[in-house]
Amino acid sequence: SSSQLTYYRTTPKTDIFAMRFLPSFLLLVATLKCASGFTTPPHSEISLTSSPSSYLHAVKIEGYDEAFATIDSCATSGEPSPNLYNAVRFIDKNALQIYPSLDHKQQLWNDAHGSWKLQLATGGGKFTEFKPVPIFAFAMIDDLNFGNGVGLNEGMVLLSLLGPHVYNMQRRQMVITIDDLFLGANRATEYVPGFIKDGMGLGKGVDDYVKPQRPPAFTFIGGSEKALIARGGTGGIAIWTRMERDIRPAAYGQLSDS
Repeated sequence: SSSQLTYYRTTPKTDIFAMRFLPSFLLLVATLKCASGFTTPPHSEISLTSSPSSYLHAVKIEGYDEAFATIDSCATSGEPSPNLYNAVRFIDKNALQIYPSLDHKQQLWNDAHGSWKLQLATGGGKFTEFKPVPIFAFAMIDDLNFGNGVGLNEGMVLLSLLGPHVYNMQRRQMVITIDDLFLGANRATEYVPGFIKDGMGLGKGVDDYVKPQRPPAFTFIGGSEKALIARGGTGGIAIWTRMERDIRPAAYGQLSDS
């Protein structure tokens, strides 16, 4: 109606953002907290050169195959089993034996590249029980960026974040930053209210954090062709399963073609 058109023409864009998209944004932040606990270019760029390797380089110590059989099964089904936490704990405690050299750690990082669906999370360091993630949430790693977001499914992403990552190979740790926010695959960074930008660290580079503050980071516990396991800043552990479809066109639109 004409009254609706007049309203949208006269209402500040920040107010429209808050009314239409703030609930989805808060849902995304809650999801990121569950999974991760959380000078760059002015806008993120997408690199399309990454692809998972066909062979996973890991030292398969005794118990490795059994542990990952459990982890892979739970990751693909999205349902935890009674011994899932113990299986993850085995990989975590023996990570130095499973990924002993820089070459092994580099290969783990290479294998982490791709599109992943968040399936299970403990929610914090003090919890020892994995719970299914009740919404569609994804993570993406390519040569340049880390991205994550929420949506209805892998073909319809509602809200997502994107920014450069820094990988510390020795620690198997990925430090992440957030340069851009997308709504329905459209960049909406300029419409985000300032107080939200400040709260989520939007546009804040790694060097902008002053102690005792630290940028968000994931430490990789292990990975397979089907599953990726990482610990966030508060100690919570998340398990993703690899998606066959590249999530970037649905999450970042035309940026994925650049």
